[in-house]
Amino acid sequence: MRQTSFADMHCSLARSLEVIGDWWSPLILRDIHLGLRRFGELVEDLGIPRALLAARLDALVGGAVIEKVEYQQRPSRHEYRLTEAGRDLVPVLLALTAWGDRWRSPDGAPIVAHHRCGATTPPAIVCAGCGEPIVAGDLDYSAGPGAATARGTQLIAGVLAGGGRR
Repeated sequence: MRQTSFADMHCSLARSLEVIGDWWSPLILRDIHLGLRRFGELVEDLGIPRALLAARLDALVGGAVIEKVEYQQRPSRHEYRLTEAGRDLVPVLLALTAWGDRWRSPDGAPIVAHHRCGATTPPAIVCAGCGEPIVAGDLDYSAGPGAATARGTQLIAGVLAGGGRR
């Protein structure tokens, strides 16, 4: 059950979580990315209650992260596919999975992704400028073009104005 809405927060992370921030959505997106596109396949793989899956799919369609595509007319049957926005979430899901592989999977990774180059190493977030891996201690922040002092960034605006914190 949703506790609060982040839709009116002036924060890109909060607005993203408004669409994909429940427990089930990242798993649903993972499964759709991996090729499970039909309602019954998702229910079977995840063990999610049907009503809850229907609600999460509707929310993901409403958030333009997935699209519902009819694959049969009589009776009408649909499957779900990632939209461009959904495909852009795949690296985020891989990064979260890599974190889980490192910190929550003592027996090793349950699933391994293989890049088209053949590499099976965990995904890495790298700097677009120099190509080095991004780690928390190497980052500084400044206000962006959409910056405002509002719910979700109220205190952050002051931190950024003061040169940021690490």
